Amino acid sequence: MSLINTQVQPFKTTAFVNRNGKGEFIDLTEADLKGKWSVLIFMPAAFTFNCPTEIEDAADNYPEFQKAGTEVYIVTTDTHFSHKVWHETSPAVGKAKFPLVGDPTHQLTNAFGVHIAEEGLALRGTFVINPDGIIKTAEVHSNEIARDVKETVRKLKAAQYTAAHPGEVCPAKWNDGAKTLAPSLDLVGKI
Repeated sequence: MSLINTQVQPFKTTAFVNRNGKGEFIDLTEADLKGKWSVLIFMPAAFTFNCPTEIEDAADNYPEFQKAGTEVYIVTTDTHFSHKVWHETSPAVGKAKFPLVGDPTHQLTNAFGVHIAEEGLALRGTFVINPDGIIKTAEVHSNEIARDVKETVRKLKAAQYTAAHPGEVCPAKWNDGAKTLAPSLDLVGKI
């Protein structure tokens, strides 16, 4: 069953976040995802090889997410305590100004369909969630393939555009400011 256009299920967990050089633990629930756009980026585990490259990529693109009124959440099956140490010891992870979410109970990884039961880890999953807590995009793939967060930014902006412009769709390779389409019978067979 697809998660697209479904409500984020209730959850409660703890995250580590370091903004302005001050680290802290914060509680996080599905209610925290409401009222703004959110991007959840699931990764297998802290202290791995590929995951820090993705966190660094997300950190490099974080200003774009902020301009779009969006919060980024990195989720692994580790605890918030290990995320604190990971943030302090990895130069790449240390760039993160967004929450590093612990999911040791696997509540989130199961709810988003990315849990690997045999390993207790998560697949690489990326989800864009609208301010009503509705999942608008989902991408899940094998763990040996890291993501390009610029594509996540593009999908986020497309989801925001179509939410603000009902009746329009974003065509392939659409980027912010490009032309969209207004589906109609006149377009059938003409593109």
